[in-house]
Amino acid sequence: MNDIATAQLPVVVIGAGPAGLAAAAHLVDRGVEPVVLEAGAQAGAAVREWSHVRLFSTWGEVTDPAAERLLAPTGWVKPDAGTYPTGGDWAADYLQPLADVLGEHVRLGARVTGVSRVGRDRIVDVDRETQPFTVHVEYADGREERILARAVIDASGTWSVPSPAGGDGLPALGERAAADRISYRVPDLNDPAVRGRYAGGRTAVIGSGASAFTALASLADLAKSEDGTGTHATWILRRGISGSTFGGGTADQLPARGALGLAAEAAVDEGHADAVTGFRTAAIERDGERLVLVAEDGRRLDPVDEVIVLTGFRPDLTLLDELRLGLDERLQAPVELAPLIDPNQHSCGTVYPHGVNELSHPEPGVYLVGMKSYGRAPTFLALTGYEQVRSVVAAIAGDRASAERVELVLPETGVCGGAGLFDQPQTDETADGGGCCAPAPALIRLGAGSPAASGGC
Repeated sequence: MNDIATAQLPVVVIGAGPAGLAAAAHLVDRGVEPVVLEAGAQAGAAVREWSHVRLFSTWGEVTDPAAERLLAPTGWVKPDAGTYPTGGDWAADYLQPLADVLGEHVRLGARVTGVSRVGRDRIVDVDRETQPFTVHVEYADGREERILARAVIDASGTWSVPSPAGGDGLPALGERAAADRISYRVPDLNDPAVRGRYAGGRTAVIGSGASAFTALASLADLAKSEDGTGTHATWILRRGISGSTFGGGTADQLPARGALGLAAEAAVDEGHADAVTGFRTAAIERDGERLVLVAEDGRRLDPVDEVIVLTGFRPDLTLLDELRLGLDERLQAPVELAPLIDPNQHSCGTVYPHGVNELSHPEPGVYLVGMKSYGRAPTFLALTGYEQVRSVVAAIAGDRASAERVELVLPETGVCGGAGLFDQPQTDETADGGGCCAPAPALIRLGAGSPAASGGC
């Protein structure tokens, strides 16, 4: 196929979530045909799975300008920019209308099983870059299809691959066998069946990010309710308690995100949760109907009824095996992007604005955007994804000047700390604000004069 014929092919977008639909809107805006392939039965399928969780970004920060332009003629009215949507609100009031206006460009129940170059596996060099992409698709009704594409934008996210409980990045011994008592999502305690599962019991929450904060705050609210008497959480951290543990607090430029950390702190301070620090899970053992978590150093915690594992997500790269990707060996993010989002150094607000230059691979024409572009880094914001797709689509359309004109200002915060320095004992050099509290592996109940409450020690 010659270059002219290839240029007439559509751009395949994998995933009809926020980044994928925004990419499609930008493609339509530039007169390029998108084909959006969504494995789920509805647009925003992954977002709908956490529909009960409220975003810490406002409506003004979770819609894309090109998408708004596409929606405007339909009579769509943007929700109040200063209010905070839930995942369900985001899906129903923005993602679904956007998918509806994109119409036949969006195919549901369409799972991408592989992407390659026509007639070329990843080994073959000859004429590789002149061949279009071939995208292999399986539909919910059993049909298979091969779609030729001029470019591929993978916005499939990381929701389908949650990280395990094991401190070494692999499932802990016994983790799979205990699957009936383990969840990898923030529970919806408004659902009577889910509420009954956690009410009155002891739950271990593993993780230190916004999802863990949400789970702790929700369990604390349950403990205060009439049907939640006896509910208690054990919060398990691989690092220690410091002034930055609960994020930016009142100094967070995303106020709802700061409030979330403060709510988690209150859950611990009020005795609805205890924190176990320096604990890296090695095994999950059965003790009758309960579970016992065992650390790498041999420590055993008191039995719990349920475990909630909120240790992040990782990208599924198997569908891209036949393409030549340049990925950082640690984060599994594009090599040019990885240093900019490394959680050893960056929070959400300190990520340098980036676009097509940082998202390109040795295989021209393929881009990972949205959450998937960040690999294992936990610092992603929707605004970042929208800027990514704007830049990438401009490059695909041949407008290199626009593609390289990346302008984005993100809110500053310290809430997005991940591994690396965050996983080490605090010293005078590494502690926020010059704190001096090394995290001894211990059970901690925070009080008014604790490091987390006062920011010092």
